[in-house]
Amino acid sequence: MKIAISAESTVDLGKELLAKYDINVIPFTVILGDKVGLDGDIVPDEIFEYVSKTGVLPKTTAINEFQYEEYFKSLLDKGYDAIIHFALSSKISSSWSHADAASKHFKEGVVNIIDSKSLSTGIGLQTIYARKLVDSNKYTCEEIVKKCSERVPHVQASFVLARLDYLYKGGRCSKLSALAAKAFKIRPQILVDDGAMRPGKKYLGSNDKIVVGKYCQDTLAEFNNPDHSIAFVTATKYDDEVYEIGVEALKKAGFKTIYKTVAGSTITSHCGEKTLGILYINDGDEGHD
Repeated sequence: MKIAISAESTVDLGKELLAKYDINVIPFTVILGDKVGLDGDIVPDEIFEYVSKTGVLPKTTAINEFQYEEYFKSLLDKGYDAIIHFALSSKISSSWSHADAASKHFKEGVVNIIDSKSLSTGIGLQTIYARKLVDSNKYTCEEIVKKCSERVPHVQASFVLARLDYLYKGGRCSKLSALAAKAFKIRPQILVDDGAMRPGKKYLGSNDKIVVGKYCQDTLAEFNNPDHSIAFVTATKYDDEVYEIGVEALKKAGFKTIYKTVAGSTITSHCGEKTLGILYINDGDEGHD
């Protein structure tokens, strides 16, 4: 059976990793004033420039049911027998509900929708695991969906932000929190918990390396039962030397494969520049093949 692994552009893997792991993507739409384009065609630097000039946050548009149906049809037309699609968390976007509705237009078991309960490379980790299972040729599609679904609650996805105005303008934090963060140079950690974003620790100061280093240290200490096979350092806009703080922390913790990725335009639209996260699956090294 030929199985397609799929996600929205919020998977944030970049072209090389999407090709390496043969992951299909359907893009969100990003709106910058009068300019409307797909995530990937509109790039993060355009967003930063637009917000800096206008003070207005970009809008992102979830994919609708018809678009999903057409997309799934296009994959099946390429010769796939079944699809496993990982949707952006249902507590963050309507993506899952629209994709799930579209899946009902196909024979049962052909289009399988998993609520990733995550975002960015937290979804990427799940798609890569699914690819590993497919390529092993050990499991049916139904078994792969089950094994992937069982790992969803264990995905550790978190970030540390330099600013809260993007979250505030997007309705994801209060004006008071945003103003306080700016006034007192508070750098908040945001955790994805059961599919929803919640605040974590708070870091003080403007030194990016110190803040990122402490965030990595705290995250690895709290979520200390990782699958060491793979992890991500994902950021919106940072110099390589700041990325390396995350990479070195993960290396020291024993991770074998570490990818550095740049968040795409949809994720960037909601968290702004100078956001960085380390992401991995926190359910130990055994029994995941």
